[in-house]
Amino acid sequence: MTARTQRTRLLTACAVLASASLALTACGSSGSDSGSGSSGSASVSTVTADPALAALVPADIKSSGKLVVGSDASYAPNEFQDDKGTIVGMDVDLANAVAARLGLKAEVQNAGFTAIIPGIGANKYQLGMSSFTDTKEREQTVDMVTYFTAGTASAVKKGNPDKISADDLCGKKIAVQTGTTQADAIVDVINPACTKAGKPTVPNDGDKFDLQTDVTNAVVSGRNQVMMADSPVIDYAIKQTNGQLEKLGETTDSAPYGIALAKGSALAPAVQKAVQSLIDDGTYKQILQKWGVEAGAVDKSQLNAAVS
Repeated sequence: MTARTQRTRLLTACAVLASASLALTACGSSGSDSGSGSSGSASVSTVTADPALAALVPADIKSSGKLVVGSDASYAPNEFQDDKGTIVGMDVDLANAVAARLGLKAEVQNAGFTAIIPGIGANKYQLGMSSFTDTKEREQTVDMVTYFTAGTASAVKKGNPDKISADDLCGKKIAVQTGTTQADAIVDVINPACTKAGKPTVPNDGDKFDLQTDVTNAVVSGRNQVMMADSPVIDYAIKQTNGQLEKLGETTDSAPYGIALAKGSALAPAVQKAVQSLIDDGTYKQILQKWGVEAGAVDKSQLNAAVS
């Protein structure tokens, strides 16, 4: 699930975090595969169908009247459950808007992150919208429609009591979500560089949790020293913990998020054009502003545009 790049020189442990996300940014999360739900949003309630785009929708999907979307609802603010159990978030609002533009209704279902792409292959979902990075590796299995950019970021307890440097995470207790590119970064980049530098590695290749909320709580409680996740998720966690966390270093190396669809699906061009139309008419910007993630906005949606 990660993008991996060849490096011409071995990174030193002191440069691990800054470089690790070059190929390992923005992945999504792992969560419970039980339960499902759908959601709507006032911000997209006025989105109307475009007949030309609706005409691009395959007949079987058009006749069903809906797009079934797999999303791991544990990755706030992109996709999560509110206090009523409704699935909400930036990705959910965008899914609803894309469906409306295509003359359909989105049915967003909660799914384990690692189960979404296989579910697309099994025709369980038409779309996967769960903070997936568009990578060349993923494009071998699914088509990806880009719609956002995010980088990797980290956070520590307020005041950084352990005096951790963003440039040296060797030996630190790091919390990550299972199945994320940040989890893979520890195994593939950070720990090998620490070993090469003669420094202790991250214990157990990171402390892995199924839910992003548990990752956050692990740092707030002091169980772990650092958390790594996609940049909008770290920013949101800092806000939601009311000052108990602070960002460590800077967001590094942004990469595109992609909507995942079945490989070769005739639906992919329709979704890409729908996303672009939402960008062009301002709906997209309104959704991102609603969730405070407008820093990741793009002005062009592309199909299979991974660079690594």
